Amino acid sequence: MPTKVEKDRVTGRETTGHEWDGIKELNTPLPKWWLYVFYATIAWSVIYWVLYPSIPGITGYVHGVLGWSMREQHAEVMAEARAAQSQYYDQIAAAELGEIRENQDLLNFALAGGEAAFADNCAPCHGGGGAGRPGGYPVLADDAWIWGGSLEDIHATIQYGVRNEHAESRQSMMPAFGDILSPDQLTDVAAYVLSLSGEAQDAKAAQRGAQVYAEQCAACHGEDGKGMNALGAPNLTDAIWLYGGSKEEIISQIGNPQHGVMPPWENRLDSETVKMLTVYVHSLGGGQ
Repeated sequence: MPTKVEKDRVTGRETTGHEWDGIKELNTPLPKWWLYVFYATIAWSVIYWVLYPSIPGITGYVHGVLGWSMREQHAEVMAEARAAQSQYYDQIAAAELGEIRENQDLLNFALAGGEAAFADNCAPCHGGGGAGRPGGYPVLADDAWIWGGSLEDIHATIQYGVRNEHAESRQSMMPAFGDILSPDQLTDVAAYVLSLSGEAQDAKAAQRGAQVYAEQCAACHGEDGKGMNALGAPNLTDAIWLYGGSKEEIISQIGNPQHGVMPPWENRLDSETVKMLTVYVHSLGGGQ
């Protein structure tokens, strides 16, 4: 409760007239240096509001009399960096992929640029360092390539993508064998497919599945099951499974297959960046 104003016996200062549990509040003014700094910050905020972008509105914001923009500044910095690196970009633009691999300076530049581009554009699906992700995102660090692992093959895959609307896109489509084969045949052919990678299976079921495989699957995956890069048919002998390697998951993939989609990057990245990405991805698994 308020009390009368009085002087504090220790400091000699007047109190504010308020007291809490016997503690009286001194009427001590703020230090002048603190007040001056506070006033200066207010003045600076007004100046900043006039000079630079500040208060947002419904349809825009206060642009400031200087017309400064961080986006424009960033664009200028990037343009300066690109100009400083132009000698490498020009050489990469003119060089074949194999020539980039053979030129140590260009290779180092391409690997650094490709790694940065991969982190920005590819890692969300393929994982950091090309480790892959469950659900149909291939590992890029194991040198097992569905569409081929040469520099030219990887370049085409990155440039045009997979199963999209681009005219040059990689295209493949596995039939839904659930509409063609009986449940017993699906089980038998799954047993045979698993046996190709050395997984022990019911020998009789695998034997029956071999006949089904020869009639229905060998045309794309090869008689030996090693796949065909030209068709985007995966190797079935390496125990690498995009959609799971259990018998039930393989039966599901044979009966009602999933098909991944990759966008074409030639419309999103410049040709030099696509080349650098190619060299970087090729290096992850050692390349073919």
